[in-house]
Amino acid sequence: MQNTTSKNRYNKLAVQSNVANALNAVDGDKFTLDSRLEADSFLLARWPLCDVRRFDDQRYDWLMLIPRVPDSVEFTDLSELQQQQLAVEVQQVSLLLKEFGTGQKLNIGALGNVVSQLHVHLVMRHAQDPAWPGPVWGHSAAKRFDDATKATEVKRWQALL
Repeated sequence: MQNTTSKNRYNKLAVQSNVANALNAVDGDKFTLDSRLEADSFLLARWPLCDVRRFDDQRYDWLMLIPRVPDSVEFTDLSELQQQQLAVEVQQVSLLLKEFGTGQKLNIGALGNVVSQLHVHLVMRHAQDPAWPGPVWGHSAAKRFDDATKATEVKRWQALL
């Protein structure tokens, strides 16, 4: 008998939805990543709407989704199709982190108080992390990856994405 209460699981192909196919309006040539986001993270993948980036702090499994939509600051700056695709991409990164990340609680946030460019943080948290139970933003200086560990981290996430 099949378990009808099975949890949603990460599906690599889910981001390639019909909505994603209709998003040809995302113009990557006009999109510029904020220099602070670029300095604090590294690229893992390009999904139909968003760049998937890894925050450069080895204390947390921390991914970010950054819609490649020029001048987007708020969720409402996206078209309806883009909003739907962002929801799909957030869901899939959430499922990915819950399935393959380290932690008990997933935090999702799109604050924009320091960097106004629209971006969504997805962070797996655990009771032993240095910021627990408070927010990770501004808690302490990031513990950045060295080059070898960063390369391993990129391979780890790219194999899953």
